[in-house]
Amino acid sequence: MNAQFSDLKRFNHLIGELDAVYHEMSLRLGLSDSESKILYTICNFGDSCLLADVCRLTGLSKQTVNSAVRKLEGEGVLYAEAADGRAKRLCLTEEGKRHAGRTAFRILELENEVFVSWPREDVARYLDLTERFLLSLREKTKAL
Repeated sequence: MNAQFSDLKRFNHLIGELDAVYHEMSLRLGLSDSESKILYTICNFGDSCLLADVCRLTGLSKQTVNSAVRKLEGEGVLYAEAADGRAKRLCLTEEGKRHAGRTAFRILELENEVFVSWPREDVARYLDLTERFLLSLREKTKAL
């Protein structure tokens, strides 16, 4: 039990430190954490994505996302449009694409540099284990 507790303590420490690094990157790029996560998610999809995907993939509440989206809309970075049914799609404006290129896309580039520096097998193993942990934890959450 002690080794397991030690592993969990290390795991939680690493997650906290990783969150702190992303927070520092956002600050250095002049973004709030929520703005950074929204732009990052949109960049991962190209130049637009569904609002529901932003909420699901960032872990941000819908209220937090909506507040940050209103701010980004006011700055001319993005706009929301109707998608299928009641869904909304967030789209980068031309200024938003430039802004994302100076901010969120730079985070993606840094992450990519890290993965490129690792042996391909290590990247695959890391991603497989992270997904396995996620799926197991998600399953156990159902029992709460």
